[in-house]
Amino acid sequence: MIKTVTFFGYSESKPGDPEYDAAYKTAKLLASKGYHIVNGGGPGVMRAATEGAHAGGGKATVVSFVPKDMTHFEGRDQLNHADEEIMKENYLERTLELLNQGDIYVVFNGGTGTISEFGMAWGLARLYFGHHRPLILYGDWWHEIMESFGRNMLMREIELQVYRIVTTPEEVLEEVEKLNK
Repeated sequence: MIKTVTFFGYSESKPGDPEYDAAYKTAKLLASKGYHIVNGGGPGVMRAATEGAHAGGGKATVVSFVPKDMTHFEGRDQLNHADEEIMKENYLERTLELLNQGDIYVVFNGGTGTISEFGMAWGLARLYFGHHRPLILYGDWWHEIMESFGRNMLMREIELQVYRIVTTPEEVLEEVEKLNK
């Protein structure tokens, strides 16, 4: 049963950017249907997810940590006003907790941090196939990336069965609700 949705995406996204607006609208729609939203506590898509959850009448949890000696990590965004914060020791523990918190993951466009989170989620889905937590990849551009993986990497067929690609908040909700039946 899916109750909690973890959002991953670009930390430097601003209101008006496609991924920010999509994350906001998706979180708002999911929250309005009773789903709890989780994100990494930073700016960009993470803040958009919290704001969207609140606009939809729901709640948001963030998982964060205090970076030490990290020159390129955005850290906790003080404007990301979540209802609950879970603090971890480092990036790896934070990522694992984000994965642990969610019953399903929505991955928006992002940089290397998003790629890292996506890779861990995808790897765990393959390892726990049949009992895995599904991935929703938001954006039409994912088709090209996933097709490239399929053509160029040594992929197992089940690795290509653990995700769905969508392009609207309504499609995210549809996929979540399909899995709840």
